[in-house]
Amino acid sequence: MQTNRCQFIVWSLVTIFIFTQCSLSYRVKKSPDKVIHGYVAPGFEEVEQEFRNNYIYRDENGSALTIYYKGEKVVDLWGGYRDALLRKKWEEDTKVIVFSTTKGLSALCIAMANSNGWLDYNKKVSTYWPEFAQNGKEDITVEQLLAHEAGLCLVDEVFEVSDLKDFDYIAKIMARQEPLWEPGQQHGYHLATMGMYMNELMRRVDPQGRSIGQFFAEEFAKPLNLDFYIGLPDSIPDDELAKVYYPSIFQFIINMDKMPRKMREDFRDRSSILYQSFKIPKKFSPNNETTREVEMPSANGIGDARSIAKLYSIFAQGGKEVGLADSTFNLLTQPAHIPPKGAFDIVMGLETYFAYGFIKPGPNLLYGNNREVFGTPGAGGSYGFADPEKEIGYAYVMSKMGLYLVNDPREVALRKAMYRCIERIEEEEKE
Repeated sequence: MQTNRCQFIVWSLVTIFIFTQCSLSYRVKKSPDKVIHGYVAPGFEEVEQEFRNNYIYRDENGSALTIYYKGEKVVDLWGGYRDALLRKKWEEDTKVIVFSTTKGLSALCIAMANSNGWLDYNKKVSTYWPEFAQNGKEDITVEQLLAHEAGLCLVDEVFEVSDLKDFDYIAKIMARQEPLWEPGQQHGYHLATMGMYMNELMRRVDPQGRSIGQFFAEEFAKPLNLDFYIGLPDSIPDDELAKVYYPSIFQFIINMDKMPRKMREDFRDRSSILYQSFKIPKKFSPNNETTREVEMPSANGIGDARSIAKLYSIFAQGGKEVGLADSTFNLLTQPAHIPPKGAFDIVMGLETYFAYGFIKPGPNLLYGNNREVFGTPGAGGSYGFADPEKEIGYAYVMSKMGLYLVNDPREVALRKAMYRCIERIEEEEKE
């Protein structure tokens, strides 16, 4: 009897959840014009239509999209709900956590350290961080680390998200790690740990000893008027933040076939690197206050699409506005180096391409329409990148997480529409 009662309660809650989600989708589909706002420049109307189509056909709940082209903001759209269940609308100043899209913005900070002469990608990490040279890490270069070739995806000592407030404590844990494979021979996505290693490198090389969150705030956010944070300050009210919704277990199960085979298997294997990576740190939750306020340059950046796109736009045009050296810019635009054992990512289970902290395009992972592009996607669908060839700064963020590692259908539709619009504009300019 007790078992039947529990089953009834569970199924009732599931039914309520499904009804709520369907009700939300129905409302948006019936009247997308009422929940979509913003601006598109002449020639980019197709992007706006695809943004609407995300709500009509692709079950979007809340999102924002900003595109810069040749230094001008040509798309600035937002819509849906910042809290889908409570029907709180996504406003112009709404901000949301962007997960691994944060990695790209952190990598821009490291790029500035290289540009300023503080850090050489070719030097050993231990040159700047002597304690790092232990347990087989003595010869790992900065470039190898940032290309996810170091084998440092996991941590031996369990810690919680609140522990990230203590930079010295985290640095000691990271310095003690032993590589999971021979560094430099193959690569595997450092899902959680990459930001911690980048953070300590920045603290070591910055003459002021600033963390990545501090550096970003002072060198990018303040002078460029960006509304983006790696470590959310108390001054940002809750009503400016979107609530993130994970896919339901039911959605996850029926969409498992969209993942690479190895990834599907590893999600079910508690001993896999991928499974364990998602447990670093403990108690990480996108809607949790502690998660928002600490600095986790891998995953907890919070802001709007407008800020991400603007910063990438500046870097797409060579970074002169922030003082980026030509030599650093040239490195960022080069194709990714593929390690000796190939492009197969032993953590993610598919071919990936990394360089200087960014995901780069490659034969089996295309985004943008050329190999100069650099940026990072985030779990659930967000994406930010720079396209130097076309002079594009692009950012899409959302509150309802999708089930794709990369190329979420909502984001892909927007990106492809953008490139079609730009192709038409460039053709007209030639005539």
